Amino acid sequence: MTSVDDVLDFSADEVGPLDRPVMLVGLEGWFDVGTAATQAVEAFTSSDQAIVVGMVDADPFYDFTQQRPQVTIDDGIREITWPANEFIVQRNADHRDVVALVGVEPHFHWTTYVDTITTVARALRCEAVVTVGSAAEAIPHTRTPPVTGSTANPELARALGLVAPSYQGITGVAGVLQATLESIGVPAVSLRVGIPHYLMNAEHPQATAALARHLSHVLGVPVDGDISDQMAEQIASWREVHDEVIASDEQLKMYVRMLEAEFDRRAEAAIPSADDLASDFEQFLRDQRDD
Repeated sequence: MTSVDDVLDFSADEVGPLDRPVMLVGLEGWFDVGTAATQAVEAFTSSDQAIVVGMVDADPFYDFTQQRPQVTIDDGIREITWPANEFIVQRNADHRDVVALVGVEPHFHWTTYVDTITTVARALRCEAVVTVGSAAEAIPHTRTPPVTGSTANPELARALGLVAPSYQGITGVAGVLQATLESIGVPAVSLRVGIPHYLMNAEHPQATAALARHLSHVLGVPVDGDISDQMAEQIASWREVHDEVIASDEQLKMYVRMLEAEFDRRAEAAIPSADDLASDFEQFLRDQRDD
């Protein structure tokens, strides 16, 4: 039977103490439409100060006929790159530290995979865990994508004005992680950004930016300026390309206009403002430390 010790290469002693860390989890797969979720997490772990502190062995978790490794040749030497699951620490001088898991949703042994995440979160004394995702929705690409949030922690729900999870049906490993965190008393929040369902097979930098912006405000950790500039350039290019394509298709253009009208009628925000969330989240975690 596969155990955490068999698959997790990690030592908390080698990491050392962190400043009020919060863990972010973004996984490629079912809950990462347009790669918006994983790219949003990577926005907080792409600086020169980010270091890999742990890795999960891919072998027990994947059907490699479905999640195939990549082969590269460097100076005539063939190398195989397997699906990676890395725990990354980003220390921030004037803000809280971030621990991130950037990986690939596994096919097998979900409970063991989740246990590796909770093991690292507890060993590094993460004050909370935030899972991020992206899903297809009936929204127009011409509007800022909505971000929705939920938490099963009653105190955190009241502090942030979030709702309790209400979804029933098939779930991904993020749902199993949320349930496990709830059972062991680790505060957890789920944030999800919407992706226009008619563009779900393309990358969506606008959704990535919307999710990263909310994460930045909630955590009180800014996105690196160079990364923000890159996002802005990607969004401008992305909008230009898709606007041209849709303008050439009268039926699709009419459909987008209908989505715009419906979107605009829903005046209420998906979740409270990012600034309100930031102060409320910090206050909640401060209260937890005091207790």
